[in-house]
Amino acid sequence: MASEWCIGIIGGSGLYAIEGLEDEQWIAIDTPWGEPSDEILCGSLGGVKVRFLPRHGRGHPTTPSELNARANIDALKRAGCTDILAISAVGSLREEIEPGRFAVVEQFIDRTFARESTFFGSGFVTHVSMADPVCPRLSEMAAKAISKAKGKVATGATYLAMEGPQFSTRAESRMYRAWGADIIGMTGMPEAKLAREAELPYALIGMATDYDCWRDGEEVDVAQVIEQMQANGDLARETVKNFIGGLPKKRAASPIDTALDDAVITAPEEHDPDMLAKLDAVAGRLLASD
Repeated sequence: MASEWCIGIIGGSGLYAIEGLEDEQWIAIDTPWGEPSDEILCGSLGGVKVRFLPRHGRGHPTTPSELNARANIDALKRAGCTDILAISAVGSLREEIEPGRFAVVEQFIDRTFARESTFFGSGFVTHVSMADPVCPRLSEMAAKAISKAKGKVATGATYLAMEGPQFSTRAESRMYRAWGADIIGMTGMPEAKLAREAELPYALIGMATDYDCWRDGEEVDVAQVIEQMQANGDLARETVKNFIGGLPKKRAASPIDTALDDAVITAPEEHDPDMLAKLDAVAGRLLASD
C-alpha cells in the first residue's frame, strides 16, 4: 500500500478552491463513467500531494441529483489519491449544532433514490461493508484541524442524505430527528459508498448553515444559507490547511485500502471483460492480483 499521502479534497458549497497550493494546475481526467464535476486542481501543500475537486463544479452549475459521483471518485483515484476529505454544507437537526459549527460525520442514513450508487454490476457483483462508512483516522485528524482553526466542532454526527434539490418538509425534518440524524445534506451519499468501493478512506466535514425546518416558525432561507456558507469558507480553508499540515510523515496502511478483498461474489469464470475494463482504476489493485 502507498506510504505517501495524496489527499483528495472534495469541496462542497462554500469551498470552491484551495489556497496556497504549490505547482498548481487544473487537469482534465477522463473516466469510463462520464465526466466528473470539473477538472482536478493538482498541486502540493507542505510537501503533501493534494488533488482538489469542486463537487458542484466551479460556479456551482450542477445540482445534487445531477452530480456524477462515480466519475468524481474514479477521477480522484486516477489522480493518485490515497485518501479523501470531503467538505459539505449541511442543515442542522440538533440545537447544539448551531449554524457555523462544523460536524465530523460518523454515520449515514441514505435517503437518495435517483443516483447511480455503485461501480459494480452484472459480471462483477460486489458487496462492500458500510457498517462503519468513514475512516476513523481521517475523522480524528479532521476534528483536530477544525479545533486548531479555532472552529466549533461536533464529532460522531449522523448525516441524513436526502435527494433534493428541494429542502425538507417540516414533517420530514422532525422524522429525521426522531431517527437519530444530526445533520442533513444532499451530497454525502452515494459519495461515501463509492469511495469505499474504490478503497479510498473517506471522511466528511459538514458545515452547518441553518437549522433546517424542524423548529417552529423557521424554514430554510437560501439567502441565509449563502451568507453562512461564505462565513464558513475561511474556516474551511484553514481547516484543510491544518489537516494537511497535521498528517504523519508516512502513511500507515488502512484496512479500507483492501476493502474489496472479501467483497466480490462473482466467480472468476463469470467475470465480464467489459466491466473489468471500466474498473481499471477503482479495482485495479484487486484485478492486478487475479
